[in-house]
Amino acid sequence: MASAQTYPVRVEAAYPEISSRPLALLGLLFWLKAVLMIPHFILLWLLSIAMFVVVVMGYVVVLFTGKYPRGMFDLVVGATRWQTRMMLWLYGITDKYPPFSLR
Repeated sequence: MASAQTYPVRVEAAYPEISSRPLALLGLLFWLKAVLMIPHFILLWLLSIAMFVVVVMGYVVVLFTGKYPRGMFDLVVGATRWQTRMMLWLYGITDKYPPFSLR
């Protein structure tokens, strides 16, 4: 089992001291938050297609070289970060609207 310092991906969410009441009310209208996420859904859908291609190519590369290329790894991890931030906002765990970023 890898330690927290050596594992390449970690998920952390800070517990908010106070939460936005308007966003909490918006959470009751889940569909309205989902409408605000449409641009993210579209871009992540396109990115997931690219990720599928990259993962298949990465599988072949690992078979022959024994190493997973850093650029491929960064793309997959970045897309996963973006999706995680999006879902955290959608489910009301954070009040910060997710940026359109792989970082």
